[in-house]
Amino acid sequence: MERSPAEPAAPVTAAEPTAPGPAAGATRRAVVVAAGAVGMTAALAACGGGSSEAGAVLGKTSEIPKGGGKIFKAEKVVVTQPEGGQFKAFSAVCQHAGCLVGEISDGTINCLCHGSKYDIKDGSVKKGPATKALPPAQVTVKDGSVTLR
Repeated sequence: MERSPAEPAAPVTAAEPTAPGPAAGATRRAVVVAAGAVGMTAALAACGGGSSEAGAVLGKTSEIPKGGGKIFKAEKVVVTQPEGGQFKAFSAVCQHAGCLVGEISDGTINCLCHGSKYDIKDGSVKKGPATKALPPAQVTVKDGSVTLR
């Protein structure tokens, strides 16, 4: 049956919910606080203090050149070999602005964002703008593998 343009449409009514929704009874403040906590947890996990998974094998010692090093971006760790058989590990997060360091050359770990350079022997600042050394990371070298502690 067609309705003429002059006939009014049937009234529309909202259906009553049969069960409370996830926010039923929650105050706006509780919802905002919960959302903020979830966001903060995600941010802290993403920007954590360097290493991600203890016990993760980073690589083989043969992959880390003498007098140089290797950056493990996923784990946010850089492992260096200042002298043959001596391995050091540091956070790969630049202490200036939080970028990941991008290369290792001429005895330094280099951040390509703003030019900070760190010593491969101890993570100390060789050139700013960073003013703090790279924090040490804990690794174990065993059977030719480097493992994150």
